[in-house]
Parts: sequence; C-alpha cells; structure tokens
Amino acid sequence: MNIKFQRAVDRYAGVPICALLSLVNRVVSNEPDGTPPKNILVILLSEMGSLVLAHPMFMRLKQQYPEAQIRVLMFAKNREVLDLLDVIPRENVLTLDDSSLKGLIGDSLKVIRLMHRLRIDAVIDCELFARISSIFSYLSGAPLRVGFHRHTQEGLYRGSFINRPVLYNPYRHLTQQFLTLTSALESTTDPVGKLLPAPYTGKTPVLEFPREELAETYRELHNFFPAIRDKKLVLIYPSGGILPIRAWPLKNYFQLSKTLLDEGYAVGVIGLKGDREIAQAVVDHCKNPVCVNLAGYTRSVRHLLAVFHRADLLVTNDGGPGQFAALTPQLPAIIFFGPETPVLYKSLGDNAYCFHRKLPCSPCLTAYNHRTSPCDGDNQCLKQITVEQVLAKAREMLAMGKAKSPAAAQDGQPA
Repeated sequence: MNIKFQRAVDRYAGVPICALLSLVNRVVSNEPDGTPPKNILVILLSEMGSLVLAHPMFMRLKQQYPEAQIRVLMFAKNREVLDLLDVIPRENVLTLDDSSLKGLIGDSLKVIRLMHRLRIDAVIDCELFARISSIFSYLSGAPLRVGFHRHTQEGLYRGSFINRPVLYNPYRHLTQQFLTLTSALESTTDPVGKLLPAPYTGKTPVLEFPREELAETYRELHNFFPAIRDKKLVLIYPSGGILPIRAWPLKNYFQLSKTLLDEGYAVGVIGLKGDREIAQAVVDHCKNPVCVNLAGYTRSVRHLLAVFHRADLLVTNDGGPGQFAALTPQLPAIIFFGPETPVLYKSLGDNAYCFHRKLPCSPCLTAYNHRTSPCDGDNQCLKQITVEQVLAKAREMLAMGKAKSPAAAQDGQPA
C-alpha cells in the first residue's frame, strides 16, 4: 500500500474505530491490578531505522522485568532489523503484512486472536503517526496500555482508552521518549512519565560478522564491480524513500559524487530496487567506471551492513541507512535533516554528523500533521546545505577514518 492510501485508511477507518473502542472502554473497563507485567507486547510498526533507536528501550525492559516475556508486533518487511539486533527471541515476534489491504486485514485478525491466547498484560505502543497501533493495543486485551497521547494538544486522535498516556515531547530524542514509555508502566505521576528515566549507559550494538562472510561479500562486490577493487569507497543514498521531501537535491549528489571521483574515490549509490532509476541518474551523470549503481544489489539488511564494512564514508538522506551505520564499526556517516530534525532522530552512532538548517518551517513532518508536509516541494531546509559544506565535512571524516586497505580489498579480505 502506498503512503497516501495508508493515510486515508487510517483517517477514515481509524478515527471511528478509535471512537468506538473508547466508548466500549468506558462501559467495560479492564484496569490493571497493580502487579508487575509478565507478558509485555511492544508495538513498533514504523520504519526500520526506529528499531535501532528503540534498542535502549528493549534493554531497559529486560533489565526492569527480567522474568517477563517481551514480544513485538511489527510489519513483516521490518523484521530483519529486529532479528539482527537480537533483543528478543525470534518466536516472540508477531508480524503484519502491509503490502495490501487484504493481507493486512487477514493478518490483523490472526494477530488479535493470537494476542488473546498469549494473555498479554501490558502493551507499549511506540507509534506516533498512525492509529492502527492504538487499535491493536486495545484489542490485545491487555489491561495496561502505554502510548503517546496528545492530551489537549492538536494532534492525532487515537482514542481515550490508553490508560497510561505519555505526553509526546517533540524536543526530546526519540530514544529518550521510548525510555519514558517503559517507565510509564509503573508511573504514578500526573501526567504519566513526569520523572526523568534513569539514563541508559549501554552502547548501540555493533554487529559482528564472521571474517569469512565479509571476505565473500568483498569478493562478490569486486566481481560485479571490478573497477572499485583498489579504491576507497564512499556510499551515497540519494532517495527519500516513501517521503521524497526528505531528499537532498539530486543535482547536489551529482556534484558531490563527481568531485569525490575526481579526488580518487569510488562512489557506490545504494538503495532499494525501486531506487535504481535515481541511482542510475547519478551514474549516468558521472560517466566514471568507479561510480556504480548498488540500488537493489544488496539482498538484505545484513548484506547491506556487510557492504558497509567495505566503505569509508556514507552520505545519506534521513532514513534507515543512517541509523544502520551505527551498527557497523568505523563507518562515518553524514546525514541530512530538514523536514525532520536530529533533535528527535539523530543516529546513536558516535561517528555520525548531521546537517540541519533550522529554518522557520523546519521540521515540517511531525506527529501533529500525520507526517504530511505543507511544503510545495521547494525544500529549502535541504537546498541551503551546500555541496561545498558537505565536501569539507566529507574530506575531514575521510581523513580521520580508518582507511580500508586496497591490498586487502584486492584479496577479498576485510581490512
């Protein structure tokens, strides 16, 4: 389903369903009994990058409720990232197919029946932009329901049946807000989650790859694109994904890529299969054998992360790749923000730099407008980030980063 259709379904079906469930909840209320939850469901349907930002929340839940079963409800297309993070047993993942309305309805009915069989006693709804997650939280049958709530603010109506409503705070990083959702399970303040959660001192997990797997990834990459074998590699992600307004201008990527190529680097354009046209536009503009189209080349997120090990720098629009870079060692990342803000979505990696022009209209994609930007497409928040500024930062990060050994690359070995 495309995003416009999803928004229409969420609005015209979600609002009356939330209103109906709110009415039912007034008549038949199942309030929690005050005992610590033993069967917790986390609903996190949205983009894959949010799963990386939610890692501290999962760690806190496991620490706070060591005896509890923790489960996750998510879209099937995002599952691989959760499996890579290895935060819960794989059999505890419940999935929904959102590729079609028919598939979504069928899976939803199955999941509702399964949630009742599992006897979920607490739900943490992490979603900001849709009503479907709040509907699932109520239909799970859980007496304890935590989720973001607009209170008296203008924002997304999600019913009144969330009995641990957490005030969404656009000035706090999403990771911190996820930790507040966790603390809300036992919060007694008004509003819920008034007290500052204990700081999370853990680190974002770095995924360890067997040396043989990386070597095979390198060999395969160099067999497909032999011209890049002895070059340092810069990866770029010029697509805006489902929200094109988030993309730095394509002509800027043209200029950035051409300059990096002239300076002796190889450039790989990453993306999904649907991004091949955009990626090919960069390749066609540069007309250089060491500028290669990798959109659709990687078979999975794991394969993409293995390719990340071969790279010296990632330049990306706000989206999943910037968050995934935090899972790999020594890959510096430059991430462009504008319609959304690094205040909320900055990568958890230590080696990421965010460009963000704080214009009066930025950010324009928020929980208050269902991520529907009023922008006419002239995204000045990104257009005012110049190629010269990005090149200066790229050169600095490339100089500071650990170079991948050309000799090792030729042999197909990790550096």
